[in-house]
Amino acid sequence: MRVDPKRTRERMVREQLEGRGVSDPAVLSAMREIPRHIFVEEALAAKAYLDCPLPIGEGQTISQPYVVALMTEVLQVRPGMRVLEIGTGSGYQATVLARMGADVYTVERIKSLFFAARQRFLDMRLFSVRCKLDDGTLGWPDEAPFDRIMVTAGGPNLPEPLLEQLGDPGRLVIPVGVSRGNQNLLLVEKQDGEVRKTDLGGVSFVDLVGAHGW
Repeated sequence: MRVDPKRTRERMVREQLEGRGVSDPAVLSAMREIPRHIFVEEALAAKAYLDCPLPIGEGQTISQPYVVALMTEVLQVRPGMRVLEIGTGSGYQATVLARMGADVYTVERIKSLFFAARQRFLDMRLFSVRCKLDDGTLGWPDEAPFDRIMVTAGGPNLPEPLLEQLGDPGRLVIPVGVSRGNQNLLLVEKQDGEVRKTDLGGVSFVDLVGAHGW
């Protein structure tokens, strides 16, 4: 089955994103432009724009388009912001953030995914994305603080290093749950030294593994 990327992306944005309340023009524009199918294996390219997560190897997934859009919109990313992403995975989410004008710092713990994503960034000439192979629950202290932090894996709690590395003001989004594969998406806002958490509803992510995760 051949994919018509432009038409399929337009349908994805119209039906899955706009149709479910995503309205940030920058998010919609980025996801309308980025060729999502190059972030999955060729055999899965025809399914890349469906409303579901897809495997990318090593037991990991690329999140469904709506979840990517929701998390990105919640962060309220603006051009020039420094954004830390925990869990590079395929590199799709980092690409969305970069296309929105952010300076992206992304951490991945699995070598094969790290090198594959880094090559995609090079191929796409995304020089505003910096990659690190490390335990993501430790963040990237040498580059802190960050205006925004996005965690794309679910842990039992909010890792303290990430909260410490979040700027003030700052916004962080993370799936948190006491059981694996069953979390609630939390928006964490830091303002004038105070931290406020908002529950955005149930989600299901792969495990956040590390010193401050599972």
